[in-house]
Amino acid sequence: MSYKIHRASSYSANYIPDNILVNKPNRQSSRWSSGTNYPPQFLVLKLSEPSVVSSITFGKYEKTHVCNLKKFEIYGGMEENNLIELLQGGLKNDNVPETFSLKHKIDGKDFPCRFLKIVPILSWGASFNFSIWFVELQGSSNPDLVQSCLQWYFKYREREAIRLCLKHFRQHNYMDAFHSLQKKTKISLEDPLLSDLHQVLVCESNFEKSESIIEKAIKDGKFNSYIGRQIYKPRWKANHTHSEGTGVNPPGMRGGHQMCVDHINGIIYLLGGWNGVEDLADFWQFCCKTGVWKCLSQNTADDGGPSARSCHKICIDCKNGKIYTLGRYLDSIKRNQQSVENDFHVYNIMEGNWSLISKNVSAAGGPKLIFDHQMCFDDKTNTIFVFGGRILTCSAPLHGPGLPSSAHDERPIPEFSGLYSYNVVTNVWKLLREDSGNAGPQDIRSRIGHSMLLDSKNHRLYIFGGQRSKEYVNDFFYYDINNDRVTVLNDGTRKEPGLPPSGFTQRATINSELGEIYMLSGLSKDREKREENMHNSFWVYLIGENRWSCIYKNTIPTTNGKPVQNFDYDCTKQEPCPRYAHQLVYDHTQQVHYMFGGNPGKTSQPKLRLNDFWSLKLTRPTEADILRKSRYAIRRQTFRELALRNPVSALHYLQSNVSEVVDHRDAKEATEFRLLTSTLFGDVDVCDSDDCEQSNDSNSNYLYADADEARAGRTALFNSLVKYFPEQMCQPKGNLIDLISF
Repeated sequence: MSYKIHRASSYSANYIPDNILVNKPNRQSSRWSSGTNYPPQFLVLKLSEPSVVSSITFGKYEKTHVCNLKKFEIYGGMEENNLIELLQGGLKNDNVPETFSLKHKIDGKDFPCRFLKIVPILSWGASFNFSIWFVELQGSSNPDLVQSCLQWYFKYREREAIRLCLKHFRQHNYMDAFHSLQKKTKISLEDPLLSDLHQVLVCESNFEKSESIIEKAIKDGKFNSYIGRQIYKPRWKANHTHSEGTGVNPPGMRGGHQMCVDHINGIIYLLGGWNGVEDLADFWQFCCKTGVWKCLSQNTADDGGPSARSCHKICIDCKNGKIYTLGRYLDSIKRNQQSVENDFHVYNIMEGNWSLISKNVSAAGGPKLIFDHQMCFDDKTNTIFVFGGRILTCSAPLHGPGLPSSAHDERPIPEFSGLYSYNVVTNVWKLLREDSGNAGPQDIRSRIGHSMLLDSKNHRLYIFGGQRSKEYVNDFFYYDINNDRVTVLNDGTRKEPGLPPSGFTQRATINSELGEIYMLSGLSKDREKREENMHNSFWVYLIGENRWSCIYKNTIPTTNGKPVQNFDYDCTKQEPCPRYAHQLVYDHTQQVHYMFGGNPGKTSQPKLRLNDFWSLKLTRPTEADILRKSRYAIRRQTFRELALRNPVSALHYLQSNVSEVVDHRDAKEATEFRLLTSTLFGDVDVCDSDDCEQSNDSNSNYLYADADEARAGRTALFNSLVKYFPEQMCQPKGNLIDLISF
């Protein structure tokens, strides 16, 4: 999209703003450079015509540069002096161009821009000026689209201005003006339910009926979107388990093992792994209710099952009680024509025995021997899906006359497996997608160490992350099983705020009913990248909103910006230490994650593996929590107004009605409740709780002196309750007086 430089805060020497119009990455002078790094520094771009701008691309110099923007903000709008924030972002300090999505919708509708303002915040060099090398804008300037957007945008602004007036009139009790404006414009301030709540609570002081309205709103699911927006709080717990029988220890240290969970019976199964010295072939079950491990087999190969292995995969059919396992890693010196056959086994939980389904599934149309792949079971169609993984081949050395000596040392180009399905009823394999090194719209790039999750509700396979050769793959897409179609959510080139890091050691799970994907990012397996990835982080992806959020992160302490050498986490305390080659499973019935073992990546102890066992519970406010808090806020207001008329009755009300909705286990809330009594006898600040809805109200620190103060208190209470309702139901968030500038 064409634009010109409309205005700039400053520039230095020949580094003029117009330089960003051309892309010359090999010329150091082809950039805009600010005259200083003192804020505010900015560039204002003016588009040739009003346009819907959906993304922006920043070009870079051919080498890293201290003046690259580590942090910036972008604003846009139709008028230069009336811009809204479109993006907060930052560039990597490399030579790869980066594309960012820009906010371009309001209320689900596209809105046009004529001006874009780029505001540098921080450069990669602490004391250096800001530089931008090249900027390209993407979007649409189609006249029909833009005209439609402009008409809607101007109507939207007028409607919101009227709603701000209505809000101001009602807040200040100018009810004649309120009703007159509403009647004239026929514009509603909010949903009728909230208008009823305002009438009952603020105008009529009917507190009991106000509680009834809140209770009905919760039953009708009005607060679900608020609860869904609340960030989970993680609660890790170290499981101190024991094993069944005397003289038998729980599973030993390992990495590269596999786990699955039978959510119907609350049983976790663990198979194999690598203990730092050799592959394992033991098979365990863990009862979540009793906390007891039971060894089902010390060596599954002796029981007709798979041989010792690691980097394999298992999946479970909970309804029919079957566990399937496929693939493994095999060292190159052990590979021969027979050992690289891809055997396929099933374990019958009810009968307690293993069976060999196929000695080599590749002969039946399935994948070749693979490791670090992913496998899911679909109980709706009795189908197993297998995707990705590195193919292991019998790589005999090159021989023969005329070959250069270097040819004997050449390594084969890595091969990756595609997407397969296997019907357990018909015993039929099917190749759904071959590996595509450069994926087209419906192609899939295979990889290792990735995540693949079955969304049983929408019948999709979500795939993201992993590694392909030396490249960390950062795309995110889903495969529509019913329609055999790929939909890309993020192609990996677009940088958006709040995305999880790309990684090889991620572990992901899904709750299809809640529409949530969970991802634990661990320690990097790459020694060169390990120091910058010494942490665990836990992310949640909301499928319906296409949004990631980070809810937990721990890091290894640093000294002078470098990790403390040989820092040792106490894995018996609050949280697990960073690791890779671990396993994470999720019981969606109880909504609990379980993690076992892994490699802590200690360079001083390369053979060390872990055998700690953790559970993770994610908590957020419930409907009962919101109802209790709402009742507490309403009854606190009732007490304050009752104290105006009858302090004795107010005291009895406080000791009974208010006390029963207080969370006395919460120290702040309990202290606030006790201080309410003191307000009957003097001016005492009682609103020091972080959750106090009226903490910003100037009248909240003492009992009300008159009816006007009481109404102001009820108005503040109403505004605090409104936050629980969906935004589209509520009055505008802004205030009319905030539009006045000096």
